[in-house]
Amino acid sequence: MIKKITILILTLLLFSACGAQKRVVVVEKKAPTWYDNPPLSDSNTLYEVGQGYTKKEAIDNALSMMVSTLSVSIESKYHSKSVENQGSVENYQKTVSNEINSEVKKIRISNYEVVKAEEFGFKDYRVLVKSDKRKIYSSLKKEMEQKFSFIDKRSKDIQKLNAIKQMRYYKKAKESVADVPDTLTVLSSLESRFNPDKYLDKLQKVQRKYEQLLNSISFSIKTNSDARNLKDPIRDGLAQKKYQIKDAKGSSHFTITVTNKIQKAKAYGFDLARSAIAINVKDYRGSIIGSNKINIIGQSTQGYEIAKESVAIKFQAMIEKEGIENILGLKL
Repeated sequence: MIKKITILILTLLLFSACGAQKRVVVVEKKAPTWYDNPPLSDSNTLYEVGQGYTKKEAIDNALSMMVSTLSVSIESKYHSKSVENQGSVENYQKTVSNEINSEVKKIRISNYEVVKAEEFGFKDYRVLVKSDKRKIYSSLKKEMEQKFSFIDKRSKDIQKLNAIKQMRYYKKAKESVADVPDTLTVLSSLESRFNPDKYLDKLQKVQRKYEQLLNSISFSIKTNSDARNLKDPIRDGLAQKKYQIKDAKGSSHFTITVTNKIQKAKAYGFDLARSAIAINVKDYRGSIIGSNKINIIGQSTQGYEIAKESVAIKFQAMIEKEGIENILGLKL
């Protein structure tokens, strides 16, 4: 009997020992010192830390914060929420969520060095980034000058194109230099002797050229008898894009021709107007620069004329949904 009790006690002790060996002790990891107390930026070098789900995201966040120190107008919202639920080893859970909502002007810092990078936990990366102010200045200035140099060169090559193509080019050029005011702010903060005036002049020149071309472009609309009710939807679509509708001549004037071939039909008590619409856009030389073909079926229980009018209503709805450019087959 004593022997059996001894064996039982030894068995229980053995299982207890095995259970103890499987027990995991969770140690809370502290943030690295370089993250909590990063080096201070000075007159030559910028330092910034960042956090993210991935190393790349952490670097991007660090660079965004670095940009904010350069006096750029930035709206940033950062919200970090950490929730920890800890129980026994078997049901230990840890949830960390980071919600970053940031509206940052698109100033790109391409010259930087990742000094420290560490995976702090699950989907939690921390980085320390530094950048030389002189390199940031040189890089941003060079990129901006290259943009304007390309615009100047290309603007000479497009002189023989029609006004719409020129306007479209300057629209893209205007978008490509939209970040110049912010870039100038950064450059001024990096170099007190920097003079932004000539770049502002270049920027205004691009904007003025786009506005001049946009204001110079005009359209006239010609239709056959069955397409007369399609004229107003086209006029409205162009007017919303700030284009003039008038009879004119010259290199900035374009003619839209709309023809509609309608077949009358009846089906299930409905009057039908089967419309085959052809659209051509010509420049002042008579060359077709845009075209489209659209089939629309109008229907009504109140006669053919109402069915024909429903074609115009559907046509207008197409313009509102797809845009006047797609309807004309012309990029504006």
